[in-house]
Amino acid sequence: MDDKINNEKEQTDGQVFQNVMDQAEPDGKREKKGKGVVIGILKFLDAFFCVLLGALAMLAFRGIFWMLKTWNNLTMEELMFHLESPLEGTNTGMIVEFIQTCAVPALVTAVVLTLLFVLLRKKKVLFPVAALSVFVISLGTIGFTLLHLWNTLDISSYNSDKSSYSTFIDDNYVSPQDVTLTFPEEKRNLIYIFLESVEMTYTDESVGGAFEENVIPELTKLSLDNENFSGEEAVLNGGRQVKGCTWTVGAMFGQTSGLPLLIPISSNKMDSQDAFFPSISTLGDILESAGYQQSLLIGSDAVFGGRKLYFTEHGDYNIWDYNYFIENGSLPEGYRVWWGYEDDYLFKFAKEKVLEMSQNEEPFNLTLLTVDTHFEDGYLCDECPTAFGDNQYSNVMACSSKKVTEFVEWIQEQDFYENTTIVVCGDHCTMDSDYCEDVPEEYTRKVYTAIINSAVSPENQDYREYLTLDMFPTTLASLGVEIEGNRLGLGTNLFSNTQTLAERFGYETIENELGKNSKLMEELTADIDPKKLEIQEEKKAEEASVPEAELITTDYNYHTGKFEIQVNILDSQDSIQAIRCAVWSHEDQSNIQWYEAAQAEDGTYHADAWASDFFFEEGTYQIHVYAVCDSGNQVLVCAGEEQIQ
Repeated sequence: MDDKINNEKEQTDGQVFQNVMDQAEPDGKREKKGKGVVIGILKFLDAFFCVLLGALAMLAFRGIFWMLKTWNNLTMEELMFHLESPLEGTNTGMIVEFIQTCAVPALVTAVVLTLLFVLLRKKKVLFPVAALSVFVISLGTIGFTLLHLWNTLDISSYNSDKSSYSTFIDDNYVSPQDVTLTFPEEKRNLIYIFLESVEMTYTDESVGGAFEENVIPELTKLSLDNENFSGEEAVLNGGRQVKGCTWTVGAMFGQTSGLPLLIPISSNKMDSQDAFFPSISTLGDILESAGYQQSLLIGSDAVFGGRKLYFTEHGDYNIWDYNYFIENGSLPEGYRVWWGYEDDYLFKFAKEKVLEMSQNEEPFNLTLLTVDTHFEDGYLCDECPTAFGDNQYSNVMACSSKKVTEFVEWIQEQDFYENTTIVVCGDHCTMDSDYCEDVPEEYTRKVYTAIINSAVSPENQDYREYLTLDMFPTTLASLGVEIEGNRLGLGTNLFSNTQTLAERFGYETIENELGKNSKLMEELTADIDPKKLEIQEEKKAEEASVPEAELITTDYNYHTGKFEIQVNILDSQDSIQAIRCAVWSHEDQSNIQWYEAAQAEDGTYHADAWASDFFFEEGTYQIHVYAVCDSGNQVLVCAGEEQIQ
């Protein structure tokens, strides 16, 4: 009986256990399924992070090496300048090149890695191996790239200099207000021509250059026939640029004040201020006090970078810029090329204006700035030669060499020339690095220099080592002005026997010292208010006007493999610098392409969208059109779509 009871109990317990197991099995399956979901999410996040990291690594690798190639011999100061420069200071071709060279490879990397992880998503071993490999390679690439950038730009020294002080400027600056300046009884006229990005490097080795073929032969002869302070050597010589003088505004300031433009705000943002170094005395101030009539003639907007502020505050210059000639009708309505108007117009206007100035009793100072040779690759006008084939920058330089020299020769034919000194000087070395990529590292690049019809001759017939800062007192001396002590600012009168700072201390020492803080520079820039820059930027954003525009597209033509985009600007308060068209068919814009629209004679803009750029995919293509205005803002002006099928 007991055995029977025990057997029944065992059967009952076994049934209960089985029932529990039967109930537990679905829960186990759910738990397994839940773990699978978690693993899937983790795999997705892992893959997403690796794809993002891989794309960033490619962008950093391509971007940094592109940057170092684009700006040859780049320094940390120049990098900060480029990073701080506004969009309107950038050539649109350079933006397109960055997208093609850097952004597109990064996008391709992201697509390839995404496909890789999709293919390996069910591979238990290969997936984590691939993820780990991508992670390690990406981090290694980013680390190597940043280390290369750190060493190339010597960022350690830059940081050290920014935290330390130097008395170099304080000890060597000579204020013109403390110096006796004696003008000749009959004051001479001055024509000062700043040549955008022109350096003596472009000549051949026989005359001191670094190129196999001389790209600027007319300018070479002009300098050799006149004064460049090479002494008895039949070669070119020029000033070396230093920190604070490596871009146009800084160069113009340095050559007319003897000081580098070392300021506590972005390099090209002095137009946000109410004053431009109000406590110093410059070339313009000195000539104004001596009774000169003065004018600045440039082919762009003089407001940019604070040029108008500087030249009106220091010398009360007349400002004859792009806006001036648009407003007085000297340019066709709506006319704009390159930065405003090209050098053909510059020299045309210069001839007219200098004849007007020469009719007055007062001596005159006409200062010009060329623009066609601005990087990247310059502005190729219809008259430019093609002797250098597809090397556009060489063709532009050769064209500029001829035009500048022709203008100088025209001046020499005028009645006022006998009592006129002409200074022709590059503003800074070119930033178009691939143009000088074959120049040996040991070659010393210097800006082009020529002083024509000077009132005095050099006392020292040796080959001089000098800086562009030395042009300040040297220009005055070329007008016959006697300078007590032969030094002004950080510059030295090169017509004298007095040593330049470059000859006394060496270029490297000067560069190192200028990279440090200076008590004197802090005093001279004490009125610069960064908050005014912020207010200016906010005001620009508020006042930004959106041009009214109309978008017209032609039907896709499968014979030509493209459809055409036409943009009609109906109304705009700002001048249009460029029209850019963004085209894509994928919802996430992963296949977006940018097209720069060319302006036709009737004022409309045209661009071709090629199906080959999208691998001939059929579908609906979105089109967004952006205008880059004078204010520097890039705004969406119209949109539409096109079918490819």
